[in-house]
Amino acid sequence: MKGPAPAEQSLKLRFALKQNDPDGLIDALYEVSDPDSPKYGKHLSKAEVEQFVAPKPDAVQAVTSWFQQHNISGTPLSPASDWIGFELPVGQANGLFAANFSTFVDVRTGTEVVRTMAYALPAELQEHVDFVHPTISFADHSGGHSSVVAKRGMAVAPSDGNPPACVNGTTPACLQSIYKIPSKPAVHKDNKLGVTGRQGGAANYTWLELPKTFLETLRPDMDPKTNFTVVGIDGGSNDQNQASISEGNLDIQYSLGIATGVPIVYVFVGIQYQDGPEYQGWLDEANYLLSQDNPPQVMTTSWGAYDESDFSQLATERICQAYAQLGARGVSFLVASLDEGVGCSPTNITNFEATFPSNCPYVTSIGGTDHYAPEIAWFASSGGFTNYFPTPKYQQEAVSSWLEKYGSQNAGRYNASGRGFPDISALAVNYPIYEGFWFDEAGTSAASPVIASMIALVNDQLRSAGKPPLGWLNPLLYSQKGMDALTDIVGGNSSIICNEDDVAPRGFDAVPGWDPVTGLGVPRFDKLLALAGL
Repeated sequence: MKGPAPAEQSLKLRFALKQNDPDGLIDALYEVSDPDSPKYGKHLSKAEVEQFVAPKPDAVQAVTSWFQQHNISGTPLSPASDWIGFELPVGQANGLFAANFSTFVDVRTGTEVVRTMAYALPAELQEHVDFVHPTISFADHSGGHSSVVAKRGMAVAPSDGNPPACVNGTTPACLQSIYKIPSKPAVHKDNKLGVTGRQGGAANYTWLELPKTFLETLRPDMDPKTNFTVVGIDGGSNDQNQASISEGNLDIQYSLGIATGVPIVYVFVGIQYQDGPEYQGWLDEANYLLSQDNPPQVMTTSWGAYDESDFSQLATERICQAYAQLGARGVSFLVASLDEGVGCSPTNITNFEATFPSNCPYVTSIGGTDHYAPEIAWFASSGGFTNYFPTPKYQQEAVSSWLEKYGSQNAGRYNASGRGFPDISALAVNYPIYEGFWFDEAGTSAASPVIASMIALVNDQLRSAGKPPLGWLNPLLYSQKGMDALTDIVGGNSSIICNEDDVAPRGFDAVPGWDPVTGLGVPRFDKLLALAGL
């Protein structure tokens, strides 16, 4: 701590207002997502979702009166107005919240933030406000994304015995062959696939469409001028002149190259975070999507944090609930499980660590496989159990079965009562991408766009049949019909060494049924169509 923050320094805070019926939202989400429910597929409208999460009128009145009393202006920061932002001097904040806001310095970066070690809500707000942010939380994010870790030690599918379509690696033709994905273009232009981009992950337009680049070489049947659109939030822009890692090109090239004809929207998150450094734009992205009357029906995100504890439980719960809102509206939200096996706990090296946002039960977490025939678990596929959320009901039978048969392996190093991940998997190795030259990439960040593309193509055919999109996938995937539509992965294991004092073995095996390496298995497009009733 550097010392007390100057009393005149301006401080941006926000109230998280108590929501009208958050439990009702989750009940409604299950009703429209459970294939055995009579309401299956009857997704909620934007207004219907907002009714669950909007604050009650007496909460709005209380907060509005408090603002007026103290000459403070409040601004809604979310579509349902359950987040209200305001600005005031440090001295006033100290008095109103019984706080001692001080300046803290990150010794690694020199970044200064103003926080307090404790605060108290005014009595008249305690029934109406969940918490004030940012106050007692400190950001500690690696800003991690899947493929960076994979580059440290790629596992590449062997060349001997590869299917003919895969002799050049995990190309679009290889994926189409293995997963029976059609090359026929989608027809509905309002059936969109969203891809999350973040600072440092620009995707290049010309590397898709110029001669001898990605499309002409690997999808010669497509129009070489096919490209994607960009939406920037938090000051984000897909700057073609900015130095960039390969994540954006990997995600876009394989979304565009697999989801033939599906409009691709690159939702690019900058660093002017409206939700603050503790949320790092994750809540901003979700709120942007929730603000849209017609958000993309499928989202894929290859970014995340390797330590779920980088985000406080309060922050994680609010972000996760925003994903539940999207699911209730019919959006399938897929995330890469990341590439660090069972993870390395920052507080106890012998313990495993879940990743964010795969720890959220309302996203579909995508792990990774290796080899082609048959596929086995990829050694770096992140998976395990969160400390933040209990085992969700759609997963209880599958996880309980795994715990009974295999839970003694590494017992005590993970939370056996937590949400398990990943949910499903796809190939994660040997993806050729083009960045002025060709090279191979690996990561669950490749697997997630591939499965998201398959879901988008299924949605296109559902639309043609007059049916709703698949929406939140997990209850369907964990149903008996869902599991029957997946190819179980029963070979390989995850493996990671955190330091020389680590306790071996540090990983899980891929086994029959669900496991915390590859989840329930890998999908095949024709079986997904049948599962969707087509």
